[in-house]
Amino acid sequence: MKNNTPPSEKDRPMSVSFTETMLRVTLKDGREIATPLAWYPRLLNATPEQRNAYSLSLSGVHWQGIDEDLSVLGMLRGKPSGEIFDKKRTVEE
Repeated sequence: MKNNTPPSEKDRPMSVSFTETMLRVTLKDGREIATPLAWYPRLLNATPEQRNAYSLSLSGVHWQGIDEDLSVLGMLRGKPSGEIFDKKRTVEE
C-alpha cells in the first residue's frame, strides 16, 4: 500500500553525515536517522567525494553522481535499498 501523505516540513532533511558503517540524516525538528551503509550498496561503494555530493529536498536526499535517492519516510520505516535483496536473490539462485 502506498502512503500518499505529503512530506511534513518537520521531516525535512537538513544535513547528512557518514561514519565508516552508518549514514546519518538530521531532520529539521532535530531527530537523527541512522541507518547502516550496507543497506545502500551505491553509497557503501561510493567514494567520500561522491557521498558528499548530495542535494536535499523536502522528502529526502539525492546523489546524482551515483543515481541514488533515499526518502526520509523510507529511512524512518527502516527500509533498505531494494538492491540488497536483488543481490541476495542472485546469490541464492
